[in-house]
Amino acid sequence: MSRGRRNQLTGQIAEHLVCAELGRLGLAATAFAGNIPTFDVLATDELCRTVPIQVKATNSDNWPSDARTWMQIDVDPDTQQQRLHGPANLVTPDLVYVCVAVAPPRSDRRDRFFVLLARDLQSLCIAGYSAWMTTKQWKRPRNPHSFDCRYDIAQLLPFENNWRLIQERLANAVPDPSLAALDATAVAPGT
Repeated sequence: MSRGRRNQLTGQIAEHLVCAELGRLGLAATAFAGNIPTFDVLATDELCRTVPIQVKATNSDNWPSDARTWMQIDVDPDTQQQRLHGPANLVTPDLVYVCVAVAPPRSDRRDRFFVLLARDLQSLCIAGYSAWMTTKQWKRPRNPHSFDCRYDIAQLLPFENNWRLIQERLANAVPDPSLAALDATAVAPGT
């Protein structure tokens, strides 16, 4: 199986695992199979309150990313050193991310879930990338123009099984107003 196909299947598995975990919490969830760029899963409760979720999957202990997603960064044309100009302006800083470490088939390992906000992941990526690049004097050893930025399980541990983030987000959302109309017709005289 090609690497691309394996990655695609891992992503699909992760999205369905997230839906299953949300179902265990009493929430309805559906995966959109990559058709919506901003989120992969939509979770909802019985009041039709919804939370979009971005799912990131890996078969290992780290997730690949692009540093430019999280930070304003470029390469000095003269020194070939990367220059960090601060965090990127995230369009959806409060988007919920679920990073899934998919366990290998037929192993005694279990799938692991890390639930956090985009802005939390941004902070972790900036800190991790900055620490690693500092050891390289901010010059990538092989390709100065590479912005490969990885975050790993060790960084995400404080967010493991943090499903209450989604539950709290739903609890604080406004219920669908059409439900009030349904309730009114259900108890209306003559029905």
